[in-house]
Amino acid sequence: MIELEIQALSESREGLLIEVGGFVIANGFTLQRQRLVQDPHGILMTMVVRGPWLKKRALVSALNAYDRFLSLKVEPYVEGEAKPHFAASRKLSSYMAPPAPAMEPAPAAAPVTPKVVDQPELAVASAIVDAPETQQASAEPEPEFEFILPNPPRPAAASAPVVAVPFVELIQQGPDEPAVDKLLRGLEYDYPRIVPQLLAMDRVVAEAARESSLALAGRRIGGWVFEREYALDGGLDLREAIERIGVPALRALAEVDQQGAQLHIQDSALCAEHGHSGCSFFSGFLEGLLGAAIAPGSLSIFPVCCRSYGADECVLAISD
Repeated sequence: MIELEIQALSESREGLLIEVGGFVIANGFTLQRQRLVQDPHGILMTMVVRGPWLKKRALVSALNAYDRFLSLKVEPYVEGEAKPHFAASRKLSSYMAPPAPAMEPAPAAAPVTPKVVDQPELAVASAIVDAPETQQASAEPEPEFEFILPNPPRPAAASAPVVAVPFVELIQQGPDEPAVDKLLRGLEYDYPRIVPQLLAMDRVVAEAARESSLALAGRRIGGWVFEREYALDGGLDLREAIERIGVPALRALAEVDQQGAQLHIQDSALCAEHGHSGCSFFSGFLEGLLGAAIAPGSLSIFPVCCRSYGADECVLAISD
């Protein structure tokens, strides 16, 4: 098995994760995590997938042929190594050019000294002609010119750089069973209005135990609903179980639409922004609900995308 990190740039985000997730599933890979980040150049998509080494070339070929990608980069994923997105806007330089130096004023022209003539007659005439100008020049000196230069334009302030947020791998822990047990105490009276209780449990458990605690609560609640309402509907195939049991039961908790073997959950209250996903509860709920109804009992639920990572809706793909 091999883990790959897919980084891509696209013009829009609508339906992007669903379509790319389809390529991932079709080539035998499973999605580990995904993220969408808005950038001045477009939508930065980062996705970590895991699958067979021999299928890598087929997956890369499918992604290269995807016409919504403006650029693409696929590299082996290294656990704990944070990689910035290759297409993220680079940080602009904060250098500011110094102002232009002030120019020195030009020196005043030196006064013209009258020439001395050797001939007495010419000297007297020259003195008579030049005397008034000389006296006027000495009485009223010419003003010096001052050069007034405009202030140099101030350079525009550098715009704030856009920094792509790298992945921070969180070491997952086991479920907080006391918190799950507390949630289930009033299940008989609270169901199906249990979303506030789930959100309350989400706030009190440790961050590393969130997903496992939500999944455990989902499995127990799903099993309880099956025993109470669908215990006689056993031995169904996958499509029948989703249509007759999964969709009706899930609609008591959220708005859901079935598209083949995929369930599209709209506006999930458990999936907040910034990667705070609650899809593990819905996956656990479907496992507990459908596991006993499907022959021979095997079930796999794959989260294709989640609105907490920027998708328009949460999508769960179910297979046996």
